[in-house]
Amino acid sequence: MFESLQSVPADPILKLAAMHREDTNPNKVDLGLGVYKDEQGHTPIMRAVDVAEQRLLQTEDTKTYVGMAGWARYNQLIADVVLGENNAITAAGRLAIAQTPGGTGALRVICDFINAAKPGAKVWVGKPTWANHHAIIDNAGLTLDEFPYFDATTHSVDFDAMMAKLRSDAQAGDIVLLHGCCHNPSGADLNLDQWQAVAELAKQKGLIPFIDIAYQGMGDGMEEDAAGLRIVAKTVDEMVIASSCSKNFGLYRERTGTALVITNNADTATIAQGQMNGVIRGNYSMPPSHGALIVQTILDDAELKADWLAELAEVRERIARLRGELVQALNDAGIERDFSFIERQKGMFSFLGVDKDQVNSLVNNHSVYLVGSSRINVAGLNDNNMAAFAKAVAAIL
Repeated sequence: MFESLQSVPADPILKLAAMHREDTNPNKVDLGLGVYKDEQGHTPIMRAVDVAEQRLLQTEDTKTYVGMAGWARYNQLIADVVLGENNAITAAGRLAIAQTPGGTGALRVICDFINAAKPGAKVWVGKPTWANHHAIIDNAGLTLDEFPYFDATTHSVDFDAMMAKLRSDAQAGDIVLLHGCCHNPSGADLNLDQWQAVAELAKQKGLIPFIDIAYQGMGDGMEEDAAGLRIVAKTVDEMVIASSCSKNFGLYRERTGTALVITNNADTATIAQGQMNGVIRGNYSMPPSHGALIVQTILDDAELKADWLAELAEVRERIARLRGELVQALNDAGIERDFSFIERQKGMFSFLGVDKDQVNSLVNNHSVYLVGSSRINVAGLNDNNMAAFAKAVAAIL
């Protein structure tokens, strides 16, 4: 039977990571893998995470199952983080919520949930979007379509084209997937006025917003990065949200995420919770416990929470500083092209704006690893490799 299987192409980002590991050039630079790195090129364990983990090791006395929806207290705390403390949606009982194996797990649970509610429903995604969105939507049996999102000429959101497409082609009951903040791969985010316009269009046309908020706290701040999502939540009757703790808590390998479903009333939320639990039971059955308990421990302890927020601010400010330093380094390398857009964007990612041949030259001739779209992870830069990277870009231009 297995002889009928066809080879699947390697994931381009993971393939790049393997090439980087095997490269013997001491000056190699990895800008492909989407993880935060410090000045030494290391992805550290956050201080509050370390303390919380030690506390758990000393106090946890069982490894029994936690239930399909995960830890109830964790879910409550994440609802506060995403929707705001004392939010009206939770108070009205309009929220179904489940702890999931990472943000990717949340996306898949939500897609399966949507397919149960409306088999084959159409999900609109921006062009471009995170590449794995396509695979998750397809594998869940949903229909995928695209709207224009990023203008490569202005290096910003092509909002007029986006709205025109959704206004003319999206139908009631269609799903519209948006990035809550720190857009991956472009770094170009909607502003609050644009979020309000999207919310009003969704309300008017009966569209279901689907917000993937994987980088909350990495752009302007925990509250600021959720502001657009909260505008939508206050405007529409129904929406779905996938949240991740991989980046803002540095819990990449612990696979800690959350699926949130907002309904128009408490009775429907109860039904939605049962449906979502059923999706989970038929997939991985129970979520992993450890990462969620770390997050719960931090958010439930005022001192740990304050230290986590302080370290997250350090991460956020470093990324913003790197963006400015990169623009300056490119200028200092004698490049006449305007890269100032990099400083205006948010989060770890940006398109460098070079073609595939130039990307290949960076990889093969300069040991600078980035994906074919020219997306770079700004957090992969530091004081030791910034000038060399700028010199390599100057060479290929």
